This record gives sequence, C-alpha cells and structure tokens, in this order.
Amino acid sequence: MNTQIKQIAERLHGLRDALELTTAEVAAKCGISESDYEKYESGNFDIPMSFICEIAEAFNVETTALISGNDPHSVAFSVTRKGTGTTIERSKAYKYQSLAHGFRKAVAEPFEVTVEPNDKPIHLNSHSGQEFNLLLEGTMQMQIAGNDITLYEGDSVYFDATKPHGMKALNGKKVRFLAVII
Repeated sequence: MNTQIKQIAERLHGLRDALELTTAEVAAKCGISESDYEKYESGNFDIPMSFICEIAEAFNVETTALISGNDPHSVAFSVTRKGTGTTIERSKAYKYQSLAHGFRKAVAEPFEVTVEPNDKPIHLNSHSGQEFNLLLEGTMQMQIAGNDITLYEGDSVYFDATKPHGMKALNGKKVRFLAVII
C-alpha cells in the first residue's frame, strides 16, 4: 500500500489511542464493522475518502488533519491555488485533491478528483450525507442506487450519498471532476 495510506492509518491509530477507544468503539461510532476499521488502521488496505470524512466528523477532527497531519487555521476564507491542494492518491486509479484544506470547521468537503481509466468493474461505496459532482474533463459512468448514468463535461449530479455509488472513466481517458461531500 502507498505511503500516504500508511500515514493516514497511523493518524487513525493515533486518534483512537488519544481518545482511549477500542477498535470496536471507533467502528461502532463510524457505522462500519470492526474488521473493516482494523483493515483501515493497519495501513495495508485502501481507505475510502468518504470514511476519512466520516471519522473526522464523528470525532470532531479536521479531515485535513487526517489526510496531511496538518490542522487548518483559516476561519474567514481559504484560497487553494491550482494544483496546490492537499493531495491523496488512494490508488493509481483515484487521486483526491482537497480544496478546503486550509479552512477550519468546513461544513462541506470539496475535492478535485481524478479517475484514471481501467478495466475493473465499478466499486460501490456509500457514506453519510449528500454529494455533488461536476464533471470537468472526460466522460464518466456513474452508478447510483442501481442506476447507470453517463456524465459528459459540464454535467453534474447531486445525490444521496447513503445510496451505493461509484464511478468509472470511459473511452480510455482520465476523468476530472469536482466532488463536494456535504
């Protein structure tokens, strides 16, 4: 697994240790199985961005702190210059760039997401809240609650993120989109 995932896993362990909680207690608070939580904390498995956002909310810590180890400080505004947001590459297929990494207590988590083309089936996940995606580049197949949707540059979708959803780049070309998790 990549270095960033291992570092995030270490921060998850450190948070749990600081709060003096068991893996079972953290898993229950986040609504996942203890075995899934233990996989994330081991650093040997991919950690979904939605889970990172959920655990941050559940334990009142900043998502940026879990991703980068740095706490945001801005309370009035935060500017993210092109290509400078805190980046996490969960795998070669998915890259997330946080666009609110400098803002403390952000109510939404905006990311620029890059999805590389691959031949794998769409991986579905779900998380609390709602999500907005705006396609910036490429063509993307989305599956939301059993519905297949094709999005083209400029198209957007707003959906209930508790419903199983996932995406895939089409036509052998990468996809870039703005994702806002609320």
